[in-house]
Amino acid sequence: MPLGPDDLVLCAGTLAQASFRERVTAAVAGGYRGISLFPSDVRRARAEGLDDIAMRALLADNGLEVAELDPLMTWLPGVAPGKGAFATSEAECYEIASSIGGRSINAVVFPTEPIPHEVVVESFAALCERAAGHGLLVHLEFMPWTQVATALDAFAIVDEAGQANGGIMLDTWHHFRGNVSNEELRNQVPAERILACQLNDAPTEANPNVVEETLHGRRVPGDGDIDLPEILRSLRDGGSPAPLGIEVFCDDLLGHPPDEVAILCADGVREALRQR
Repeated sequence: MPLGPDDLVLCAGTLAQASFRERVTAAVAGGYRGISLFPSDVRRARAEGLDDIAMRALLADNGLEVAELDPLMTWLPGVAPGKGAFATSEAECYEIASSIGGRSINAVVFPTEPIPHEVVVESFAALCERAAGHGLLVHLEFMPWTQVATALDAFAIVDEAGQANGGIMLDTWHHFRGNVSNEELRNQVPAERILACQLNDAPTEANPNVVEETLHGRRVPGDGDIDLPEILRSLRDGGSPAPLGIEVFCDDLLGHPPDEVAILCADGVREALRQR
């Protein structure tokens, strides 16, 4: 059964150091229905002797599906792949989706120099067209320190691109650190175009280095000042099809058992759902 808005997804960033098998076990412990993957996770699993057939079997045997393949940077002209966990090519995303599974590709804008808006729109539309040939959705993730800084910026691109399989990734940390209110999000971004979300929390006072904070200092859902119940209510009321991904890059969680982290994060989102 395809992942939907009632399903929790354990995002790769929450357990970035865990192996494929550990992440599957943790997802089961936390009651998740899906996991997201960095393509580097698959490379690592293969290097450790877990082939594609075994990975598919692990997922199927535990009732799990692959949500997004994350992140893809090279869809824009002249943009080089990231490093480490963020080193991803478009061809690799298609290969993983075909051999192991995948619902969507998470496209990010991360160049050091601004790219003209019309080029971003054209490139996103072309990416969506290519991904559609592989049965994949594509969602554009906004980040407050980039030229696609808010959900409004991302929606403008998605809307102009005009692709049925194209939409937005709503990361609550990025939204909270941006300059768009929950009311503006609800009124100006159609919820049905929010195809994926990454839930997490943050304190009101930001770290001066926002990149450092987003990669190392996010909080477990419910342990900060983001109004997650309001955001979740808007998604549900507006008809968003997004599964409920949970992405918590947090150094304080390193060293804790993966099952414990997965359960803690899932419990935080379930409490927000109860308050919705």
